[in-house]
Amino acid sequence: MVHVPVTGVSEITLLGGTAVCRYSARTDVGRVRKINEDSVMAQSPVFLVADGMGGHAQGDVASQTVVRVFDEHIERDVPSTPERILDAIHSSNDAVRDLSAVDDYGASVSGTTLAGVALVDAGDDVGYHWMAFNVGDSRIYTWDGEELLQLSVDHSAVQEMFDAGLITWEEAEKHPERNVITRAIGADEFVDADVWLQPASGYHTFLVCSDGLTKELEPSDIAQILKTHHPSEEDARGLADVLVDEALERGGRDNVSVVVIEATYVV
Repeated sequence: MVHVPVTGVSEITLLGGTAVCRYSARTDVGRVRKINEDSVMAQSPVFLVADGMGGHAQGDVASQTVVRVFDEHIERDVPSTPERILDAIHSSNDAVRDLSAVDDYGASVSGTTLAGVALVDAGDDVGYHWMAFNVGDSRIYTWDGEELLQLSVDHSAVQEMFDAGLITWEEAEKHPERNVITRAIGADEFVDADVWLQPASGYHTFLVCSDGLTKELEPSDIAQILKTHHPSEEDARGLADVLVDEALERGGRDNVSVVVIEATYVV
């Protein structure tokens, strides 16, 4: 579990090649909140962000539980499988729901978001893929060097209203229900996660973040940092560290967590 800025490189041996993953990760309480309810995992082959919800410091327990369950399910530095990732998601849901039985405050833990990517072996006919998964409004972006694209779709009240044509996105950003999410780990007996598979061949950059980043930075701001920041002797910070620092400079109204993964498939 990440508590301080982390940068690293991992090599995952695949049949016919190697996946080289350069990553950076950071989570911060922000400038306003007293408790950091976000948790981050950056342990190849899985990279994720969980943004906990609830009072009495319960959100941090929920998000930490997700990281713990994934850590128990995933073998490090080898490809996982889609089935194992889905099992970790559903086991996380069960574990967060079980927290209410041992809650010292006498109230249920409301849940946590989950967004992440994992390198998986999808079988002989499909091969190695990056598997993206999300529940809630934490986001997954892809970056091709020029354009930042949101891969995930927010599970939120304002997203549903926007999709139905009831409000504009500018109205969504100020709507009184802008913080209401429609799916969460731990909210229901069965969790419905969105998943995507992208072939692992070639070069991929993924950004996974809690909404504490996107409350402060526009996609164009994020893209500019991804395009221009390169660690050097003068500024050795990883991309995640730079993005979090910028969110804090702009107010840091929420907990903010970021993981950036730059993956290359080398034959």
